[in-house]
Amino acid sequence: MLDAVPAWPVLGSLAGGAGALALALAIREHRGRPGVDWFLGVFAAQTAWCLSYGVGLLVTDPTLRAVLEGTAWLGILWTGVAFLGFALEYTGRSDVVRSRPFAAVVGFGLLSTALLATNSLHGAFWTGFGIDPAFGVATVSYAFGPWAYLVVVVETVLVASAVFLLVDTLLSYGPLYRRESAAVALSSLPPGFALVAWTLELGPVPQLQLAPLLFVPHMLLDAYAFDRAEMFDRNPTTSRAAERTAIDDLADPIVALALDRRIVRLNPAAESLLGVDAEAVRDRPLDAFLDLPAGVIGEGGEGRDGEDGTGRETVEVESRDGAGRRTYAVSASPLTDPSGTRVGYTVVFSDVTERERRRQQLEVLNRVLRHNLRNDAGAVRGYGELLTDRLEDPELVRMADAIERRSGALAALGEKAGTVEDLLSDGEADPVAVDELAENVVADAHERAPDATVELDVERDAETEGGEAWTTHVRAEALRAVVENTVENALHHHDGEGVERDDGGPWVRVSLGRAGDEGREGDGDGDRGRPTRFRLTIDDDGPGIPDHEIATVESGRETALEHGSGLGLWVVAWGAAAVGADVDYADRDPRGTRVTVSVPVLSEA
Repeated sequence: MLDAVPAWPVLGSLAGGAGALALALAIREHRGRPGVDWFLGVFAAQTAWCLSYGVGLLVTDPTLRAVLEGTAWLGILWTGVAFLGFALEYTGRSDVVRSRPFAAVVGFGLLSTALLATNSLHGAFWTGFGIDPAFGVATVSYAFGPWAYLVVVVETVLVASAVFLLVDTLLSYGPLYRRESAAVALSSLPPGFALVAWTLELGPVPQLQLAPLLFVPHMLLDAYAFDRAEMFDRNPTTSRAAERTAIDDLADPIVALALDRRIVRLNPAAESLLGVDAEAVRDRPLDAFLDLPAGVIGEGGEGRDGEDGTGRETVEVESRDGAGRRTYAVSASPLTDPSGTRVGYTVVFSDVTERERRRQQLEVLNRVLRHNLRNDAGAVRGYGELLTDRLEDPELVRMADAIERRSGALAALGEKAGTVEDLLSDGEADPVAVDELAENVVADAHERAPDATVELDVERDAETEGGEAWTTHVRAEALRAVVENTVENALHHHDGEGVERDDGGPWVRVSLGRAGDEGREGDGDGDRGRPTRFRLTIDDDGPGIPDHEIATVESGRETALEHGSGLGLWVVAWGAAAVGADVDYADRDPRGTRVTVSVPVLSEA
C-alpha cells in the first residue's frame, strides 16, 4: 500500500523541513521577545534534519550520502539544545540560559559536532556505513557508535525537560497560556518517539527513520500555537516576572500587564480597587475597568520622555465601599525578564487621598489666613489709632462698633481654623445618629442667633422610628462641622431681605431624608432596601452664595485673584471629604441657596 505513493519517505521528510522553514519565516517578526530566537534555532535544526534526510534518501553515492546523514545528525543534536533554551526563556527562566549548567549543555553540543565531523577517524557515531534501500529510497544501515547513543539519550532528556517546563507553566498559570504550552509540548512527542524507535532499531524496517516525517504533525501543532493562540503576544515570562515582585503581599493595588496592556495578574488590593475577581479579568484590557491617565504608558510602549515607556499621574476612583472618591498616584514601570527584555508593565496605585487633601488644606489655610487676618488686623489697628487721636469725635461710637465687629470676625476665623486643625488630624469612625446630630446643630443655632428662624424637618416613618435607622459610622466631628458650618454660613450672610418671614429676617430649614440606591443591594437579606445615603438639605432665603466662592472651593485651589471670603465653605468641603459625603450647591426659588449633603451609610466594619 505504501508503495502506491512513490518515494513517500522523501515527500514526508521534505514536507517536515518545508514546514519548519515556513514557521521560522512566520515568527521572524517577533524576534527579541522571550524564546523567539531560540525557537528560530529549533526550526533551523529541524529544517537541516528533515531536508538532509529527505534529500539523502534520493542519493546513492556513499560519500555524499554520509555527508547528508551527518547533517541530519547535526539537526538531531541541536534540536534538543535549542528547544530547552526556548522553554527556559519562554517560561521566564532566561537566567538559567546564562548559567554554567546550560553552558555545559551547549559545550556538549559543540563537542558532539566536532566528533561528528571527524567520525571517519574514530567511529564515535557510526561504523559499517552502507546503502540499504527500502520502499524505493536510499536508506542506509550502520552500527551505532557509543556517542550516537549518548546524543540520543541527551536529546531525549533535553526535550523531556523542556516539555516539563511547558507543562509546569500550563499547570501553574491555568488557562492563560494553556493552549500555547500544550500545543508546543505535544508537538515534540511524535518525532521524539520515532527517533527513539529508530535508535533502538524497532519496527519492520529499522533502517528507515520516521522522525522527519512526523515533523509534519509537529509543525501543525506549532502553527496553531503561533497563530490561533498568539503564543508570543502574551507569554509566561510576564507572569513569572510579576511573581518576583511579590505583588500579593503589598498593600498597594498592583496590576501586571502584558505588552498589549491586557491584565496578566493583579493582587487582592487591586481586585478591591477595580471591584473585580482576578480569575475573571485575566487576559482582558485594563481599559475595560479603569481609564489610565495619559502618559502612564505611552503609545507603542514609550512614555512621555520616550525612554522607558512609563510615567506617573493621578486618578480618582469611586470607592467600592461607599466611602467616596479616592485619589491614587498611578505609576507604571517596565516588567523585564532576567535578561533585561521588556515583557510587560507593572502598574502601581498608591492611595494619596489624605496627602492630597492635606496639601490642599495647608495651601488654602496659608493663603486665606494670611489674607483675612492681615486685612482684619490692619483694620482694627487703623481704627484703634484713629480712636486714640479722636476720643472726642462724634464718630467714636461708629468706630468702636467697627472694632467690635472686626474683632468678632477674627475670633470666628480663629475658631474655624481650629476646626480645620481637627479635620487635619486622623480620627476614628464612630456610630453617629444623623438625626440627633442635626437636632443638636439646630439647637445650637437657636442659641447663637435667637432672632433667626431655624427649622428641622426629619422624614419620619415606621421604618425610621428608633434603633439604628439613622446611624452611620463616620467621624462625628467632621460630619458635625459640615452641617454646622452650612447652617452658620446661611445665618451669617443673611441680608435681612428674605421672603420666608414677614420681616425679611434670617430663615433656615434643615431637612433629613433617606436616599436609596437602585444600583446596589446589600450583602445579606437584612440589608436589602436599606438606603446607601442619608440626605441632608439646608435651605435658606438669603442673597445666595457668589458663583466665584463655589468655583474656588470646587476647583480645590485658592488663588491670589480669586479667594473666598472665609473658611466656611472650605470646612464644609473638607469635612465632607473626611466622611465620604457629597456636597451640592444650587439656587433656591425664589431666593436663597439649597445645599444638599449626601452622607454614606457605613457599617462598623
